[in-house]
Amino acid sequence: MSNDPQAPENELDPSLFEAPPMGEQERMVEAVLFASADPVTIKDLTARLPHGSDPTTALVHLEKRYEGRGVRLVRVGEAFAFRTAPDLSFLMRRETVETRKLSRAAIETLAIIAYHQPVTRAEIEEIRGVGVSRGTIDQLLEMEWIRIGRRRMTPGRPVTFVVTEGFLDHFSLESARDLPGLKELRAAGLLDNRPPPSGAETEGEAPSESEEGDLFDGDAALGSDAPDPPDGAR
Repeated sequence: MSNDPQAPENELDPSLFEAPPMGEQERMVEAVLFASADPVTIKDLTARLPHGSDPTTALVHLEKRYEGRGVRLVRVGEAFAFRTAPDLSFLMRRETVETRKLSRAAIETLAIIAYHQPVTRAEIEEIRGVGVSRGTIDQLLEMEWIRIGRRRMTPGRPVTFVVTEGFLDHFSLESARDLPGLKELRAAGLLDNRPPPSGAETEGEAPSESEEGDLFDGDAALGSDAPDPPDGAR
């Protein structure tokens, strides 16, 4: 109860009420995640749940409860969401494939940003060896797969680009650190397994331009393959 004698009688201190049982908190978190179109952060869950609730523990319990089910509780950056189990994603592909195509320039630019973030436009152009059009950057920004990061403390204060949680969610990644390396990509058949010619890059160095273009099928489709590291960053 408020100590202010002028405060309304119905103004109650939320700390006077006990938090709901953990089972009820799990149900609340589950409902919020199912109803949300976007991944939800612990901060958002804390704001929605009754005072004293522990959404972090509720998420741990939910994650265990959904193990082996058709949907799983996954972490997307700093947020959480329910997603189709990876081994069942083939059932959803027909429904989730979008018709939008990514140009080769957009594919290469996205791969460079993913593996080198934060990266400036000039650095992208240096890695690709050609200029990057404004349209390419705008397309990736419009798809919400990249966003503008912090400005570099260098002459001109250029902006940097980083991938978004939407990109991580689309490719089922918890963070950019989960992007595959060259060995994993070759093992999955996404890169040419033939040995490089004499003088070509070695393991850990940049793959050729032809390799970069093979990592996406050009469709913004759920379960698409992750981009190849254009400059060996891991």
